[in-house]
Amino acid sequence: MPKSSIPKRTIHLNGKKTSVSLEGEFWNALKEIARKRGKPISHVAAAAIAQQRERAINFSSALRLFVLDYYQRPASGNE
Repeated sequence: MPKSSIPKRTIHLNGKKTSVSLEGEFWNALKEIARKRGKPISHVAAAAIAQQRERAINFSSALRLFVLDYYQRPASGNE
């Protein structure tokens, strides 16, 4: 099986290290959301996973759905 070109990244969730495979564009978007909210990525990621728990099949999927939802909201709702 070919090796994935999507890098694994480590996030601390609830005091535990967790690895997620996330494309650079999604990782950068997650960092931008965290910066805008004045929160660490781990805090935003935990909220994203909790918010997307019903729709997502894994952590990476939850983060992608969260970023997608964030940018699909009207500009006034992004903050």
